[in-house]
Amino acid sequence: MKNKKFKILQKLQKVLWSYDVRDLDLKKDKKYIITQVLNYGTWEDIKLLYKLYPEKDIKEVVKNPRRGVWFEKVLNFWTLMFNIRLKKDVWKKAIFLTSPKFRGFKKR
Repeated sequence: MKNKKFKILQKLQKVLWSYDVRDLDLKKDKKYIITQVLNYGTWEDIKLLYKLYPEKDIKEVVKNPRRGVWFEKVLNFWTLMFNIRLKKDVWKKAIFLTSPKFRGFKKR
């Protein structure tokens, strides 16, 4: 990894807490890195993200959101910012549920 990009990743460690940034690959882990920064990062973190990836790559991650890892308000914000319309089922699958609704149980 190039030294400059590694330094940027080090600054993003706080939102990439699941991994040691030394073990991340900018290509292989692109979806994870972008999703984490958009979900948990500050504006400063997002500026750093744009130094790692072109806007085209960032939009592509929002267009194809990973399942169950997005906060609803965050995904809503980024789809509005990038003028992206997601199918309802894609949207629902992407949202991280903090209190899942149990299906199949009948009220008594």
